Amino acid sequence: MTALKTPAPLDGRTAQARRLKRRKQLGRAGLNTAGVLVFLFAVFPVYWMVSTALKTNDQIFTTDFIPIPTEITFDHVERILTEGVAGNSIWVYMRNSAIVALGTVLIGAVLALLAATAISRFRFRGRTSFLVLLLIVQMIPAEALLIPLFLNVKRLGLYDQLLGLIVINVGLTLPFGIWMLRTFVAAVPKSLEEAAWIDGASRFTTFWKVLFPLVAPGLVATSIFSFITAWNELIFALILMSDSSGYTMPVALQFFFGQRGTDWGAIMAGSTMMTIPVVVFFLLVQRRMVSGLVAGAVKG
Repeated sequence: MTALKTPAPLDGRTAQARRLKRRKQLGRAGLNTAGVLVFLFAVFPVYWMVSTALKTNDQIFTTDFIPIPTEITFDHVERILTEGVAGNSIWVYMRNSAIVALGTVLIGAVLALLAATAISRFRFRGRTSFLVLLLIVQMIPAEALLIPLFLNVKRLGLYDQLLGLIVINVGLTLPFGIWMLRTFVAAVPKSLEEAAWIDGASRFTTFWKVLFPLVAPGLVATSIFSFITAWNELIFALILMSDSSGYTMPVALQFFFGQRGTDWGAIMAGSTMMTIPVVVFFLLVQRRMVSGLVAGAVKG
């Protein structure tokens, strides 16, 4: 009978390679676990909002913890759709919010791109001071600007008009847009524009066909920020609008808070409806937004 051969002992390099592989697996597992926890932490408020909108009043106001509705109802959604808020249909407030948000995105994107191009491509007196001023403006709370902005809106005849809200939101989001787009414009080689000029292209043609496509990801990223800011804005929409037909959706939801109690079912149903356009807008431009943020981080 032949004796069984015992396997040769592992050398030091093989054992070290296995230890490194095990460490990488443990590190990857830890990162995946952390990612799942962060995802659950971010998604839980949205789930709670939607589930509360589908619960009955008995389940909402009970002292028991009910994570999953035992009885689903659409009464809250149907009520705000049929009864409206403050004498107006809920779609009036959704329309006003859409007008303000889209107006802010369009006007703010154009102004931010033009300003960022001027700052990145031209050297003029006060350029550095202007950039510092942009940072300072972003540090000032919007509430501190409420009175002067209110007086200016009244003086310009924009009180109780959606255009006034658009102007205010453009002013609030413009510093961030200029600061972020400045990085993208500066990352575009100026030689590309000079080559287009040599080929006979005008400045406008160069701007539209050369510069604009290259900074489009950053423009989308800033538009996302402007849209969400204008869509969720409450203070100025509440102060600058006296007619209920001009209220935006965040103001309309305030009517469900009363002295006799809070209608949480209607609030959550309205909040769910208010969240849907933001999610749709995000899904439409998410690829551009991610590439824009990554490009800005790398090129900064």
